[in-house]
Amino acid sequence: MGTVSEVIAVMGADQPLHTVERDEDLLLAAPHPSPFPVRLWRDHEPLTVVHFSQRFEARPFAPPRGVYENDRVRVEWQTMDNRQPFYHRNSDVDEISYQVAGERTLMTELGVVEHRPGEFSRLPRGVAHDNYGRRESHLLFYTPAPVAEEREPERLSEPVLPPFPGWEPGPVNEAVTQCMGTPGHDITVFPVDERRLLERAHAGKERLRVLRGGSAPGTTWLYRSGALRLGTVRLAASDGRVYRRTLDADEIQYQVSGSRTLVSQRGAVRLEPGDFVRVPLGLAHTSVCAEESEHIVLLSDRELPQVAQTSRTAEPCTPRLLAALRG
Repeated sequence: MGTVSEVIAVMGADQPLHTVERDEDLLLAAPHPSPFPVRLWRDHEPLTVVHFSQRFEARPFAPPRGVYENDRVRVEWQTMDNRQPFYHRNSDVDEISYQVAGERTLMTELGVVEHRPGEFSRLPRGVAHDNYGRRESHLLFYTPAPVAEEREPERLSEPVLPPFPGWEPGPVNEAVTQCMGTPGHDITVFPVDERRLLERAHAGKERLRVLRGGSAPGTTWLYRSGALRLGTVRLAASDGRVYRRTLDADEIQYQVSGSRTLVSQRGAVRLEPGDFVRVPLGLAHTSVCAEESEHIVLLSDRELPQVAQTSRTAEPCTPRLLAALRG
């Protein structure tokens, strides 16, 4: 397989700590047998993939589905073709959303956002919000406040009343929650005057910021907090001869568009739109793709375990497999 480069990085820096030349055969091989009778290292499971289809499928309203979670970061997937049945106010976290497909009206005290695919927005801690989705799906990222944007917004939320055609104020509740919005962690639920809540946007100047990832190849960082860094990655066609190893952060990837093969020291796996995968901290990995590819990348400052059901697992990365990918 020959010589490859490995970029050694840390979560908070845009420049690598080191770049190392590697023999790719050795980088992906099993360790040499230990000369000692004591077991010095563990056997590790191959990478696992979670998949949620980007094609809309009608289903009854249900809470978002958890995908990855620790005590400082929670990643969820949600689909809607209806109105959320209450306003939600987080007591402990900022809530970032990414629009995967379809259309969604995000209604808040800071104005209304008409979300389209590819857009992000961040709800600051303590801001009440509701959603009206039309054959849509989106991702949610919760982490303790404060979170800062690392890119200028495409646009801002706007005071809009009615927030969508056909809207009429009705009996609606507000739920205040803790524990990163996890179901079952409500603090209080009570009736609220929806019109009065939405009219608050006219009285204040603070607005939600709508962001998009970059259009050029490379990583575009969008959000940063003490616990995470979140952005997008665009890849041109690549034979994957530059590996990356992040020393201090688990990496969650979500495939937005295009296809690629993730090659790592825990196997290789084909990623299609709708796939999530977790790359543990300190693990060397690269991507091989014959076409343009885009994915979301989330770096977590501590282990971020998978809580969703596994869809498939990586296969051993052999010289023959790599040669076929690059051929």
